[in-house]
Amino acid sequence: MSNGEKHESSGWIRKSHNVSLEEVNSTIKIPKNAGFFRKLFAFMGPGALVAVGYVDPGNWATSIAGGAQFGYTLLSVILISNLIAMLLQEMSARLGIATDMDLAQATRNSVGKKVAIPLWILTELAIIATDIAEVIGSAIALNLLFGLPLIVGVAITTLDVLVLLLLQKKGFRIIESIVVVLMITIFVVFLFEVILSKPEMAELLKGYVPSTQIVTNPKMLFIALGILGATVMPHNLYLHSSIIQTRQYERNLVGRKEAVKFAKIDSFLSLTGAFIINSLILILGAAAFHGTTNTINEIQDAYQLLSPTFGVAAASTLFAIALLASGQNSTITGTLSGQIVMEGFIHMRVEPWVRRVITRLIAVVPVFIVTWLMGAKGTGELLLWSQVILSLQLPFAVVPLVLFTSDKKKMGSFVNPMWVKVIAWFATVLIIALNIFLVGYILMTGQDLG
Repeated sequence: MSNGEKHESSGWIRKSHNVSLEEVNSTIKIPKNAGFFRKLFAFMGPGALVAVGYVDPGNWATSIAGGAQFGYTLLSVILISNLIAMLLQEMSARLGIATDMDLAQATRNSVGKKVAIPLWILTELAIIATDIAEVIGSAIALNLLFGLPLIVGVAITTLDVLVLLLLQKKGFRIIESIVVVLMITIFVVFLFEVILSKPEMAELLKGYVPSTQIVTNPKMLFIALGILGATVMPHNLYLHSSIIQTRQYERNLVGRKEAVKFAKIDSFLSLTGAFIINSLILILGAAAFHGTTNTINEIQDAYQLLSPTFGVAAASTLFAIALLASGQNSTITGTLSGQIVMEGFIHMRVEPWVRRVITRLIAVVPVFIVTWLMGAKGTGELLLWSQVILSLQLPFAVVPLVLFTSDKKKMGSFVNPMWVKVIAWFATVLIIALNIFLVGYILMTGQDLG
């Protein structure tokens, strides 16, 4: 497409020759004249990479603490949060398919270079904040599994750069497959532990119905805000709009419509999996610890008490294995997101290994210093502040996404229908308001929501 040429399926004017993730763009073949399930299998994968962000180690402690303190009541918050996430991720994938641009490229295209640079810096901060959570989560898992000091665990996490380099050389499909395996590992571990905990099914199902207690009980409200506020990760919106373009669908109206259909199914199935995992985490906290004298405020608390509570020695070990899988899973998507926003916002291309080393070193340095000076308490506080940074950055990703996908001149026939626009703007305002409230509370009190 020549410079300034109008996109064939929308009214978007492209101002650059760049394609998103050029080295893997359109590399995964879609079988022609194949059946529904063969095509669906070919399209599946991007949803799994996105779903990783919804089982991030940064969310574990809040969900477990919420279940331990309030039983199954906050399951309704997980359900609502996931429905909002499904809506936004579908819009993100549709943007990439309809325009051949990821969200970062589309934003740069609309606002120009001068505005794009500060937006890029904000997005980089969010990605680094996400990486900090993965470093801390992995370090805690290594500490729990092997008794390694946290500071040693932090140092070891830098080695995952080498693992990721090897994976990237094997092709994008390999990365997707490994992520799926790790997600299944997390699911199986939590399913096993929930079965051990023998939850009360009637109370569990009741928990998915919203309760007025959530807004009338300040403590419960704060934890609910923590669950909702951390659900939609800003980097996931950039990620999904890019990696959906790895599929080799026909770049015409018919091909794009088919791609949108299968991307929607892929996203729905993958995020449903993430919803089930998040539910299992909270259910575990409720069934194992609610109504007991045990205090659960951190991941380590749950680890120490799981085996004694169930009388099964492997319960705590499996929990730590799932935590390590979660941290490594999120590492992969964080690297891809960093590459996408750097190329999209400022048109800077660097080798993936250089990008990974830079991001991980920036994340590791503050974790290393805080762990050295303050130990486990310090890493917990740093994890909290990483979530604050994510919350602050979220509107800068969500608002452009809703604006772009609601603009018929940009999206053509793929524009949001009116009912989607209404729900999307309502969800956007809700997310922004709750994030402002959450961040304000943390800044004023300096307390975690757990």
